[in-house]
Amino acid sequence: MRALLMLPEMLTFGGGLVVLIGGSFLPRQRQWWARILAAAALAGAIAAALVGMTGPDQTAFTGTFAVDTATGVARIAAAVGVLLVLAIAGDEIAGTARESETYALLLFSTTGVLVLAGANDLLVLATGYLLASIPVYGLIGLRSTGLAAEAALKTYLMGALFGIILLLGITVFYGITGATRYDELARNLGGAPIAAVATSLVAVLAGLMFEAGALPAHFWVPDAAQGATGTAALFLTTVPKLGALIALYRVAIVLPNTVAWPLVIAIFAVATMTLGNLAAYWQQDPRRLLGWSTVSQVGYLLVPIAVAGHSELALPSLLFYLIGYTLTNSAAFAVSTALPDRRDLTGYRGLSRAQPWLAGALVVALLGLVGTPPTAVFVGKLTTATAAWDGGSAWLAALVFVNSLISLFYYLRWIIPLFQKPESTTAPTPRRCSTSIAILAAGLSLTVGIAAGPMWGALAAAPIR
Repeated sequence: MRALLMLPEMLTFGGGLVVLIGGSFLPRQRQWWARILAAAALAGAIAAALVGMTGPDQTAFTGTFAVDTATGVARIAAAVGVLLVLAIAGDEIAGTARESETYALLLFSTTGVLVLAGANDLLVLATGYLLASIPVYGLIGLRSTGLAAEAALKTYLMGALFGIILLLGITVFYGITGATRYDELARNLGGAPIAAVATSLVAVLAGLMFEAGALPAHFWVPDAAQGATGTAALFLTTVPKLGALIALYRVAIVLPNTVAWPLVIAIFAVATMTLGNLAAYWQQDPRRLLGWSTVSQVGYLLVPIAVAGHSELALPSLLFYLIGYTLTNSAAFAVSTALPDRRDLTGYRGLSRAQPWLAGALVVALLGLVGTPPTAVFVGKLTTATAAWDGGSAWLAALVFVNSLISLFYYLRWIIPLFQKPESTTAPTPRRCSTSIAILAAGLSLTVGIAAGPMWGALAAAPIR
């Protein structure tokens, strides 16, 4: 019965298998059945996750997989994120030759993300990394363009390199402790050689940085966001972050004080948010701009991990930020998918008059990514900076606000054209599903931000055990 603790993961992976096999027998005009099956599997996973969150924290498979609040949040947020992806996929890839394969890859990668989020053992962590990463290579390459091929190759090469580095770190951890389970590592790492602990820490951190899209493994993110389909771009800039960052938090809280791991993660956080913001400054392609925006957002999300164990606000701020980011980033990418031919910021001129609801959703999403009240990301950034201050890293809190202010420039470069006179008198005809999802996700971002109090209370009351 304890294996049923992983029912959401089983439903997600099983749904992927059913979609993959069943799609092979469906004619192209009936591939939408595969999307329905994928959505049903995700709905079942959400229901199972909600049931699991009503009980006490538990572990599955002899303590190697944790079923707690963080895992529950990842399960629900990931499933909701993929449901939004499936909705815009109905606009973009319906009736194409690789429709069912796309849905299967989405579900397989999501399963890996969930395994990463609940991993309580380094070997399970490695399994989740591979399962989350490998389908992404295929998702990026499904679009038959030169940009997609380049992005897929770059992602694959970087994923393979940082996967090897991750396995190296796991090997060193096992070599110096004789254990891979986190509770055993926590007991044994204190007396281990400092150089070996530092080496394995940096290696594991680097592997998870690829999955999260943070420096130094971030180069693939803007290329993939620009070259892949909107369906794949929305997924890879949103859902994998949930598993990678929660996994990094779990690793961080078992590390000994003999190495300065908070400073290492803080440096990665500052470098990532700053580089992402500066690189986004002069981007003209909206999806590439969102790709660099994703890099900067991961930098903010690393901040609470840098003070893990030093502030009780660290975990709830991380989880809340992940929820807010999932909704807000989904809204922004849904707008770009609703207008697939507008691949330059100037192409959005006059959108506020032609499509006021779509323009409003984009304004909410972009100002939300800046951290403007009352959006969910505003609450996430505020609590993240508060956690850094509470954890004794006031300088890190200050840099969160400085970088948020810096980011306002390039988001405004996209917002301002919405209210300018259009160059053409031809009004854009956006895709319906993507438009609806953009409005829905933007509305949810506002709702979560306004109703943050009860959600924050629930997250703060249930830390990782």
